[in-house]
Amino acid sequence: MLHRPVSLHAPRGSVAADVISQGIDALLEEYREQVRLEFPAEVLAEAERAASRAGTSAGADAGSGQTGTDRSDRTDIPFVTLDPESSTDLDQAMHLERTDTGYRVLYAIADVPLFVELGSALDAEARRRGATVYLPDRRIPLHPEVLSEGGASLLPEQDTPAFVWTFELDAAGIVTSVDLERATVRSVAKLDYDTVQQQLDAGQGHPTMQLLQEIGDLRLQQEAERGGASLNVPEQEVEAEGDHVRLTWRDLNAIEEANAQISLMTGMAAAQLMIDGGAGILRTMPPAEPQAIARFRRQTQVLGTPWEENVAYGDFLRSLDWRDAAHLALLNQATSLFRGASYAAFTRPEELPEDPAQAAIAAPYAHATAPLRRLVDRFVLLVCHAHARGQSPDPALLAALEKIPEAMRSTATKAGELERRAIELVETAALEAWVGEEFDASVIERREASEGKNGNGGAPTRVEVQLIDPPVTAWVPMDAEAGQVVRVRLESVDPRKGKAHFVPAGPAGADAAGTPGTADATTAQSS
Repeated sequence: MLHRPVSLHAPRGSVAADVISQGIDALLEEYREQVRLEFPAEVLAEAERAASRAGTSAGADAGSGQTGTDRSDRTDIPFVTLDPESSTDLDQAMHLERTDTGYRVLYAIADVPLFVELGSALDAEARRRGATVYLPDRRIPLHPEVLSEGGASLLPEQDTPAFVWTFELDAAGIVTSVDLERATVRSVAKLDYDTVQQQLDAGQGHPTMQLLQEIGDLRLQQEAERGGASLNVPEQEVEAEGDHVRLTWRDLNAIEEANAQISLMTGMAAAQLMIDGGAGILRTMPPAEPQAIARFRRQTQVLGTPWEENVAYGDFLRSLDWRDAAHLALLNQATSLFRGASYAAFTRPEELPEDPAQAAIAAPYAHATAPLRRLVDRFVLLVCHAHARGQSPDPALLAALEKIPEAMRSTATKAGELERRAIELVETAALEAWVGEEFDASVIERREASEGKNGNGGAPTRVEVQLIDPPVTAWVPMDAEAGQVVRVRLESVDPRKGKAHFVPAGPAGADAAGTPGTADATTAQSS
């Protein structure tokens, strides 16, 4: 969903791959008691058994928590997947059609509940992990690879169990009907973002991808009309160059944004099914506080791109281009309005949150499209399937719902810290090429000096700055107003600790007496 820049482009050269690998190895040892690194033997054995029974009626019933589960045969539909080229844990596949009144979207989601039975060792292990952890050079999966990259993954030319959503859309891209079934599907092609975008730009491409871009554009218009907002920023990418790697920015392709809109549409439909059915788990986020909105408006003014009163927030964000230094600073600061995201479980209508909406999406929303990589989606899919069939969710499933938000929160906290420190390690290693150089930077926040407590030293007046090239942010001990362009120097870096030391440079830093500032190489997590 919402991303801030978390890396930089280091044009001077590469960072040794073994340095990064050794540093992350050390981090993993440090976090061994907090983040699950290996799967216990009984979990691996259970995953093997689950993979072998996939596709049988006994397996379908066992994983669902219900009896009499019907599974349709949808292998005649030419589903395709769309992911990064290297991905093998494929959660979603799609088939899109044009109809007399608009469009039909068939969206298949991996049927992980078929493999992970409630109360099993696999279920318990997934609750301990919460989600797949993505590090710069590796990942720690939520489920054993025999499932996440094998039997449960929607790999091409493989009959795979799935939840299949069927959406009817009108000519404007508005959803007019929703259905959900469990089926067996067969993907006919594994497509990747870059190749698909190149083909579309050339006026060619897979028919489903051409329709995806068309529907995605309509859904983006629907997002704007309901007041939703997206941050248009690049992703971090680690590129291999022989025995070395380098960090770069990777701008999102238009087809990726269209693909995200299909996932958002599904999450909104799942949320509404659960609200109407009186049980489920929502992904919520409160509206921005008035003080935060006022502060952000002031920042847009001082950075020379004022957010006018008559312009919707989402429209303003969509107008920003991350390649512009001032705009990039604003996109960084915009995340301050998207705070407080959480999960809300309810098993009766009266337990529904007073405000069930996710503020950034401007609608009720649920995580429902990545069950191979995120724990909560498995439970949402099961609940939605029951509601879609007009049945009450299984009592064992309802009993489990209230425990999932805390499992997601606690695991995300631990994994998020590990991900942040790993990215800082890579960023500071890449920054070594810039030590001793000066940079222009835009001030995006100022903090007054503070006194120490209980024998701890205080902090000087300091500002957070957005560097233009390389595009990172850092705290520097100096005094300047938000929006001011200052000059800073990279004094030193410590890749092992993930620290970069910046000092003022030139006239703007005269009052700071050249005191080094210690800053984490900037990262921020999505909500």
